[in-house]
Amino acid sequence: MDFDLSDELLAVRELGRDFAEKEIAPTAAADDRDHYFRRETFEKMGRLGFFGCIVPEAYGGTGLGYLAMVLLTEEIARVHSSVRVHVNTQLAPAVTLARFGSEAQRRRWIPRLVDASHIGCFAITEPDAGSDVVSMSTRAERTDGGYVLKGTKTWISNAPIADVALVYAVTDREAGHRGLSAFMVELDQAGVRRGTLDKMGALASPTGTLEFDGVAVPADHLVGAEGQGFSMCMWQLNQTRLSCAAGALGVARAAREAALAYANQRQQFGRQIGRFQMIQDSLAQMIVEEEAARLLVYRAASLADSGRPNNLEVSMAKYAAAEASAHAADSAFKILGAYGYSTEFPVERYLRDAKSYQIVEGSSNIHKLIIAQDALGYRKANRQRE
Repeated sequence: MDFDLSDELLAVRELGRDFAEKEIAPTAAADDRDHYFRRETFEKMGRLGFFGCIVPEAYGGTGLGYLAMVLLTEEIARVHSSVRVHVNTQLAPAVTLARFGSEAQRRRWIPRLVDASHIGCFAITEPDAGSDVVSMSTRAERTDGGYVLKGTKTWISNAPIADVALVYAVTDREAGHRGLSAFMVELDQAGVRRGTLDKMGALASPTGTLEFDGVAVPADHLVGAEGQGFSMCMWQLNQTRLSCAAGALGVARAAREAALAYANQRQQFGRQIGRFQMIQDSLAQMIVEEEAARLLVYRAASLADSGRPNNLEVSMAKYAAAEASAHAADSAFKILGAYGYSTEFPVERYLRDAKSYQIVEGSSNIHKLIIAQDALGYRKANRQRE
């Protein structure tokens, strides 16, 4: 079993680290405080190919693979978790179109998502539908020219600023999970209303609502076939969950690095606080949990690169990384004491950002259900969904 990264992947990681430290770090604190989406950074990421790692070269991607995407995401999230959200908002519609879309759809939208000339998003969650995707109420009613979209989506990353959205909606209520379908929707049109939501963390990543009040969707904007939306959604979430897990790794690492630096610098009772066993206990737990999560995340990415099923492994990775991130940020917060509580230092931001990873892209409880039900034999995570 080889745990070494290739020279190509080492170069990808170095590119991500260099970009994050030079382009993102100088304004991270101010952007978070001001809730500022820095479009020039987003566009630079597009030009460097950060959004195309798992997109075929034929559509503007780099085809470097899942592990490359994970490495880049971790480096970006280590500096500013808000910015790593861009990877998911561009990745989700692009890779879903690459797998399920028509050739015309792929050529129309994927290159623009990859090069960041279009800001993307995906819309699943509703006021009364989160983990229970099948309970969504947004409808796409068939008309002579295509469909009419009616309903509300909430907690959508990039909703206030996106150009295009991959929207999941009900086309046949009686068919249960086989009644969901997916559509590419241009958001700059009549009938689309946007709202902005405030939140605890990821403040430089705009989040909001999308209301569709009789929005006309041409028939050729249907992605895949009618009724294929649920299987598409589950497949897509497996990709974004992996990227999300890598983001959690980045925050865990940032918190651990801050705690180690402070423990070596801060002195109390005549010696560095790192000399105290309770501090060492906290640091050891942070280090082991982060490294264990990293191995799980890299394994899930490696399986994807080899074309093997990895739903179970992604759930394990997402759960482990989210919990490691939250624990590391909380531990760093306690080790730094008043400085952890201060907005002049980044640890309070790490704590706020870390909590999101226990919620987004499947909550920690959902991933525990997936893992346990697979072990019990009730529902195998890596089975082929219809």
